[in-house]
Amino acid sequence: MADSNITKNALATALKQLMKEKPFEKISISDICDACGMNRKSFYYHFKDKYDLVNWIFYVDFIGKMDLSSYSNGWDLIEDICNRFYKDKEFYGEALKIKGQNSFHDYVLETIAPISNFFIEDLYKEEQFQDFFVQFFGDAFLQAIMRWLTEGMRLTPEEFVNNLKKISVCIATKIIEDEK
Repeated sequence: MADSNITKNALATALKQLMKEKPFEKISISDICDACGMNRKSFYYHFKDKYDLVNWIFYVDFIGKMDLSSYSNGWDLIEDICNRFYKDKEFYGEALKIKGQNSFHDYVLETIAPISNFFIEDLYKEEQFQDFFVQFFGDAFLQAIMRWLTEGMRLTPEEFVNNLKKISVCIATKIIEDEK
C-alpha cells in the first residue's frame, strides 16, 4: 500500500507540474510518466486515464482531509472548501477548465453534493421539493466557487464567502418581501 501511494503521489506531482506548463488536454500519459521516470504500465496499474488521476488528487488532497464534524454550519464548510482550493489554486483553476465526458467539474459537483446536502437538507421541509432545493443551492454555490477559481481568485476565500453570504441574505430578503 505504501509503495502504491508513493507511485500515485509521484504521478500526481508530475501532472501538477505539467499543468503549470501546458493545458491539460495537451498532456499525454507519456508526458506524465516521463516527468516522474515511470512507465505507462505503472500509470495504468493505478489509474484508468489522466482524468482519473486528477480526480484522485482531488479526493486524496481535498475530500479525504475533510472532517464534517468540525463544521458548525454550511458556511464553515464553504469557507473550508474555498481555502482548500485556494491553497492549490494553480492546479484547481486549471483542473476546472477540463471539459468533456470525465470533466473534473462534474466530479467535483458529484463528490461535494452529498456533503452540501448534509448542511442544507433540513432547510426545506417539504419532502417532494427537498431534492430540487438541495440540488439548486448546491449547484449555485459550487458554480460560484468554480467561477471564482477559474477567474483567478481575485478575492481571498474569506472575502469571497462573505460576498456569498451577503448575496444570499439579499436574495432571501427580496423573496420574503415579494411574498408579502
